[in-house]
Amino acid sequence: MNFRFGYCSAAVVALAAVCGPAWADLKGQDVWSDWVSYMEANGYEVTGTQSQSGNTLTVSDVTMAMAAAEGAGADMVATMRADKMEFMENGDGSVSIMLPAVMPMEFSGTDMETEKPFALTVNIEQSGMSMTAAGTPTDLTYTYTAPSMSMQLASLMVDGEDMSSNVSVLVKMTNAGGNTKMAIGDMRVATQAMNVDSLSYDIAFDVPESDDSEAATGTVVGSVVGLAFEASSTTPLEKMPYDLQAMLKAGFEGSGTGSYDSGKLDVNGTGDGASFQYSSASQGGDLEFAMSAAQLIYGLSQKQTAINVSGSQIPFPVSLEMAKYGMRLMMPLSQSDEAQDFELGVTLGDFTMSDMLWNIFDAGAVLPRDPATILVDLAGKAKILVDFLDPAVTADLENSETAPAEFDSLAIRNLLISAVGAELTGTGDVTFDNSKMMPGVGIPQPAGEVNLKLVGANGLIDKLITMGLLSDQDAMGARMMMGMLAVPGEGDDTLTSKIEMNAEGHIMANGQRIQ
Repeated sequence: MNFRFGYCSAAVVALAAVCGPAWADLKGQDVWSDWVSYMEANGYEVTGTQSQSGNTLTVSDVTMAMAAAEGAGADMVATMRADKMEFMENGDGSVSIMLPAVMPMEFSGTDMETEKPFALTVNIEQSGMSMTAAGTPTDLTYTYTAPSMSMQLASLMVDGEDMSSNVSVLVKMTNAGGNTKMAIGDMRVATQAMNVDSLSYDIAFDVPESDDSEAATGTVVGSVVGLAFEASSTTPLEKMPYDLQAMLKAGFEGSGTGSYDSGKLDVNGTGDGASFQYSSASQGGDLEFAMSAAQLIYGLSQKQTAINVSGSQIPFPVSLEMAKYGMRLMMPLSQSDEAQDFELGVTLGDFTMSDMLWNIFDAGAVLPRDPATILVDLAGKAKILVDFLDPAVTADLENSETAPAEFDSLAIRNLLISAVGAELTGTGDVTFDNSKMMPGVGIPQPAGEVNLKLVGANGLIDKLITMGLLSDQDAMGARMMMGMLAVPGEGDDTLTSKIEMNAEGHIMANGQRIQ
């Protein structure tokens, strides 16, 4: 089953957002009305029975329901319920918000792939939460603290069968606190910050054999310590279905950054007569995200990551470590006749693996086992030829013979590959003529230059010959190719190469034409 976490998150953000300083004589009705308008703009249908007693507005039998967008993988309705919410005016211009200790979130529908009906309930629980709101109806600031919050699977039905005892899910947060500001003009602008001491998750399943699958058991247990994030969003005021593409076209924008101090994950499972174990740990990391109708940005990094994998079908345990892992993507989304910026970066820094893995192909320890690094940093411009925000267009991309984009230019801002005693570095800057194709290659004709430096290649070839992985004849061919494309550089066993491409389709290596 394919569930969207967004169904929960939109509701939880609204319910967890709360206030601080007192600026005006805010009413409980103002705060409730803001929640309703925010939830409705995010696709929810909100109902509840209101009653006023003194300085407190009580909303009973609250429901917030939303149907899944097309393409979500399930014909589904998500509904959050609350027996009672209270909005108490404090007399100083602020409003305290009281939520029930338990709020169930119900999902029901039919899985589009299996055509089986399902129904599940997740209880959202909190203990000791303090929430207040202050400001004006069109400029509200919410603040909150929560010593404990959790989401727990309460029930699960699949195709009429009660699976509640076969699956358990528990996600817990401790000492969460933050603030959210809602400013309403032509659009709703929300900015928020949140800190969480720790987040843990514990998932277990024990699925019996059926006509569709083998019996399987497993656990997923992990935690993250020292979470912090900041985010902002701009959303339309009008009521819209929960459809990301439609929301982007209507002006939705969102961005955020996050970080954590440490994390760990343990996975254990059995199925089809085999067992599997996976564990990982890291000493902190960062996350970056932004999306609008114009572009998508996504980036993450981790420090001191360690991974261990074993299993009955894996002949030996696999252990890997990296001092740094990172990736960053920036890509345009909107169709345009003008070239737009894009970026792509990947870093695997100081990568190491266990001697057991090394000994599979290098039992004599011929190759240096120093940490390896791979770093690729690319940027350029591209024309987007299709509307990625049109569901019909994106659905037909796989079967279409039309390229979704044209590359206008590409820059190699940094290239570094360092491993087994050799190191390749490089930079480059190339433009493309999309009206001409390179014969036999099938890519637009490039023009520009790429500069490369290779250190330790001959020494590596000698070691591969010693290991029997490379024959003398193959080594001779490799050295001849390097001689054609590169010239000796400064230092021992160093080669440099300047590859130039011109508008006439000629390719030169160090001034010598090779095509």
